[in-house]
Parts: sequence; structure tokens; C-alpha cells
Amino acid sequence: MLKRSIIALSLLTILTGCSLDGDDGKDGMQGEQGPAGQDGASGEDANSALSINLIGRAVLNAESPEGAAEIVAYQPSKKRIFAINSSGDSAVVNIIKANSFDRAALVKDNEGVINGTNLDSDITLALNDHTAGDANSIAIDINNELLAVAMAASNTGDRGLIAFYDISGEEPQFIKNVTVGALPDMVTFSHDGNKVLVANEGEPNGDYSIDPEGSISIININDGVIADTAISITFSAYNDKQAELEERGVIFANPAGRTINGNLINTTVAMDLEPEYISISKDNKFAYVSLQENNALAIVNLEDNSLELKGLGFKDWSNLLFDASDKDGGVNFKSYSGLYGMYQPDTISSFTWKGANFNVTANEGDAREYFFDTADEAECLAKGGLDYDEDDGCLSYIDESRAKDLTLASNFDYLNNDNSDIGRLKVTTVKGDEDNDGEYESLYAYGARSFTIWDSNGMVVFDSGDQISRITASVHGAAFNNNEDENAGDSRSDDKGAEPEALALGTIGDRTFAFIGLERMGGIMVFDITNPYNVTFQDYFFNRGLEADAEITGDLAPEGMAFIPAEQSATNEALLVVGNEISGSIAIWEIKAN
Repeated sequence: MLKRSIIALSLLTILTGCSLDGDDGKDGMQGEQGPAGQDGASGEDANSALSINLIGRAVLNAESPEGAAEIVAYQPSKKRIFAINSSGDSAVVNIIKANSFDRAALVKDNEGVINGTNLDSDITLALNDHTAGDANSIAIDINNELLAVAMAASNTGDRGLIAFYDISGEEPQFIKNVTVGALPDMVTFSHDGNKVLVANEGEPNGDYSIDPEGSISIININDGVIADTAISITFSAYNDKQAELEERGVIFANPAGRTINGNLINTTVAMDLEPEYISISKDNKFAYVSLQENNALAIVNLEDNSLELKGLGFKDWSNLLFDASDKDGGVNFKSYSGLYGMYQPDTISSFTWKGANFNVTANEGDAREYFFDTADEAECLAKGGLDYDEDDGCLSYIDESRAKDLTLASNFDYLNNDNSDIGRLKVTTVKGDEDNDGEYESLYAYGARSFTIWDSNGMVVFDSGDQISRITASVHGAAFNNNEDENAGDSRSDDKGAEPEALALGTIGDRTFAFIGLERMGGIMVFDITNPYNVTFQDYFFNRGLEADAEITGDLAPEGMAFIPAEQSATNEALLVVGNEISGSIAIWEIKAN
């Protein structure tokens, strides 16, 4: 039973977030920086609303675990977990029974990490037997006992498929494939089971000669019967509104106007927008779609399929603490006037308060970088490439740069712009040079190193500010901002930090909690969001070894999470199922109210 927490009444006083105005994405003032923890030691148990313990663990494809456990879903009627496994030659879904847990089998090593398992895959569903392509996402509908799997086509630009299975029996039975948009990246059911929504990301190929439009697909289900065709919602109506959208904080990063590999690139708004993740309101009337690279949110009215696009604005880091360098010797928080964060959320989830809809986002951030094949550097440059790399090929487009490689305007004269402060930080090149004179008056970093609560108008209600960075620094000390595949502390400070990516909401008793998975650190933050205007930090737990330069151990890179209410759990307590991409492990945490 692994537990590491850092709840103390004093920390709650310092770290509890404040409600925000939200018009321009700015955060409230924070208290003074607390001292960093030493040697990664975990805090002692203290006053907590929750007791959290690791009770189940499975490792898929232990010989080559990376990619073996990413997106997870849970079937309450049979108490089993479904997990996408993309680590082999063909895509499969592993099905794992979660009806009993041999807790004694989970033994901690000398560092307090659990590497053993007590669960195994019971059924392996070979997706390519019925559907071509690669699996990106899965979802389960408890109303009709259906499984939906998002399958991306092998060729860029080709439309993908949603594969449907009947899971009412012991063995899943294939029903049909329904064609959707290009690169379906996420699939979800409405709460009543009457609709399936798909985020079709539509990424380009390496030289941008093919750049499909991003889109949203809707598949209707009537009395358990799945429609043969999907409704497609596109963004083409916004093609003449790019300047207006940019004013609202939408980001467009692409090589439009350049000639690459013999093709003049003309990227439209609809081609640039890339839906990432979908959440549906509890009343099934609205779908909220994160457009990660674009720093935007799309809202679909599911009663008439109308579409609204909102820019998320930017987070002002000037009154918050930020470690911007991986070469400054460890924890080194500073405040930077002129530095902003693009929220760029990945996972999004919805809940209600006072009858109103609110959305929670994990603000991971993402840059764009694409390569195509050439024989050598000379051919690369001749074909309009920017740079050549022997491993990756010819660089066709990149929108990121280290701050020290940019010319900063005079308002940044207070900085050295080197490894000691902001020089190593990765920022976008498409925004910040306000007057196009070659000097950057502002810098915009990827992601917000936080989670945010938004109201239905797209206004910030709460942002966790710098809490994730400060808490992990206090707990992990020198191992702060570690990477997910090595133990080298401070290695991610220049690049999105701990990287909040996975997200799940759950109700325990009469309280609603947000669980925020940190892709790089491997840990999970817990916040009480019952009242979105009075959010409180609750706990931080993880199962990962962090001994410097040692082999990586435990659960690494939480990619997808599923919350299981107590009434649907085999233990009669709430559970959190976590798919860990790098370790290929599925971790099941039991969460009790104290």
C-alpha cells in the first residue's frame, strides 16, 4: 500500500488557489516561495480528506512496455478494465479483471516503489482483425454495453474509423466500423449513450503536402442501434476569421507562404485547427473540445450541432514563480515580467455547480515540429527545409525556440537571457514580436504548468498558478521537474515542467475532486473542486523511483485515467485507474474518504 502525501495545514494555507477574474487569463498573487524539499523525501501523512493506496497493478508487454498502457476505460457491469496497447506490431485492447486485488503481492522496494503486479490481462482483443489502422482512444457506454475504439488510418489524410464492439458478454463481439475524419484522436459517449463524439486531429504529413482539416464527428445511436454514417462538423466557416481569432488568443503555427518540397503551402484555419479531447456536459446538451496546439476551445451545441470557437488567452507569469532553466543547478524559482503561458489544454472534463456547466483542463502545452525525408543536408535545404538531422531528416517546420536564440526587446533588460534565468526556456516564435521589428516584447511558453477551471463562457474561474511546480519542488527537491524516462532532476524545467496531461473528475461522498496526472514526474495531484470558486489542494501521490542516475522504476508517464465511483467498485471504495505510457503499467489506486 503505497502512499506519499504532503498535506499539512500550513501548506494548505500557502498553496490554496484563489479565484480569478479571468478576462485575460491572469492569476492571483501567490505567497512567498517555500523551501525546497531535500533528496526527494516524501512528506509525512497529515490532515487529509482522503486516504489513497495502490491496490492493483498490471504491466502489459513487460519486454517492451512503452506504449503498452495509454488510454483506459472501465466496464462497471463486469468490473473490468480496457486498455489500449500499441507496443506490439498491431494494435490490441487488453481486458483486465478488476474484481479482486491481492494487496499482499504489491511489495515496496528499498525506495518505497512498487514494481510487482497482482493483475494480468484476461482477454486480448485484436483490433486489426476487423479494422485497419492504429488505435488512439477507447470509450465505454454503460447504457448499451458498447465499446468504441478510435482507429487512425495508416496514411496521412485518409479518414479514420470508429470500431464498435458489443461487450455485454464475456468476449467482445465486433459490430461495425463507422468512418469519421482524419486522425481520430479521442472518442467518447454522451452520458445517455445516444451519441458518440470524435475529435479528429487532422495533423499534416512531414512536408505539409497533405494537411487535412481538423473536425468533430458525431455518430448517433438510437435504441442501441449505431448509425452507419457520422455527421461531420468542420471549421471551414472560420477560414476568413484568422485575424479575429488571433486577437482572441487563438494560436496559428504553420509554414503558410513557404515552398517546401516543391509545394507552396497554403494552410487555412480549418486545416490548422486540431481537435484533441472532448468532454460532454452532464445534461448532454454541449460538447467541449480542446484544440491544444491552437490554445482554443470549441463548443458544440448538440441540439443543433452549431459550433462556437473561443480563444483561451494567456497566463501572466509576472506575479508567479517559475523555473525556466534545466541548466541552473536545480530548483531556481523566479518571477518574469513579460513571460506568458499558452494554456494549450490536453484533457478536458466537465462538471456542474449551481446548475451551471464548468470545464476543467490539464494544461500540458504542445509545439509543432515536422520532418520529411531527404538524402542529405544539401537536398534538404534545396527543397526548402530549415535544418537537417541524421536521425529525424529534413526539418520542414518548427514553431519553438529557446529564448536565448531570440532578440529580446528592452523590457527584458533585467535578464541575462542565459542558463541562469530564461535563456533555456522553450517559447513560441509565432507570437511576442508585437511590432514585427525582429525583437520580442513578450515571450509565450508552451502550456500553463497548471490545471484550470473555466465557466461556460470560456472565462477563467480558477487556475492552480504555480502550485504544481512548488509542491513537486518541495516534495522531490533535486529530483524536481524530472523526465519520464530517466532520473535526471531539473531536466524538464525548460520545457513544460512536470507537464499536467491526464485528468479525471470524481465524486467521493459529497465532494468533487480533480485528479491531475503529471506526465513527466509520474505523480498525481488531487484538488477539491466542489466549489469552483473555492478550490483547495488535497494530496499528491506517486509510485516512481527517483534516485539520481538509477534505472527508472514504478509507474511512469500517466497518459489516461478513469475514475470509478465507490458503488461501481469491487472494493466498495472509489478507485482511480491510471494508464502509464512509458512503464506500460496500469495502476489502480483506492481512494477513501477520511
